[in-house]
Amino acid sequence: MEFYVNEDTAWLRRSVRWAVHIVVVIACAWFLVYGFCTQVPVTGNSMQPVLDADDVVLVNRLAYDLGKPERFDIVVFEREDQKKNVKRIIGLPGETVQIKGGFIFIDGELLNAESDLERVSLAGRADTPIQLEEGEYFLLGDNRDSSEDSRFSNIGNVKREQIQGKVWFRMFPLLKMDFISSR
Repeated sequence: MEFYVNEDTAWLRRSVRWAVHIVVVIACAWFLVYGFCTQVPVTGNSMQPVLDADDVVLVNRLAYDLGKPERFDIVVFEREDQKKNVKRIIGLPGETVQIKGGFIFIDGELLNAESDLERVSLAGRADTPIQLEEGEYFLLGDNRDSSEDSRFSNIGNVKREQIQGKVWFRMFPLLKMDFISSR
């Protein structure tokens, strides 16, 4: 008990307390930045009207550590060529995706939330049914005619490991700063 009362060691206690506070603040800041504040610039117009070219979005990297990606989530994924893309999840693992007559079908049923998005003029490899394996997702851009996505063989089905997180906030441009909802 004399250690805590002794005036000669009071500076040591204050220094240790100060160092612990600094370490805790740095750890919390790292957790917040890593988990919720990864910045990704949107390239191209494939996500219009929700996101425009050169918008900068924040990605929640922890969302899929605690849960699963869901249909209509807007996600950031890393392509085989190491580029980061922003697209919307349409098909989930185990489902069959096909584009017929400009409409998207999941397991043979029309995807009913497509009414507010334009029709798909180019089905690409989805003109025949695509069976998604375990851990695979089918992603599309909202601007279907200007999107390089899962319809094309250079992107293909996106594996869960490629998905880096869920887009949750548009940071730039400042005049359009807003939360991004899945639907």
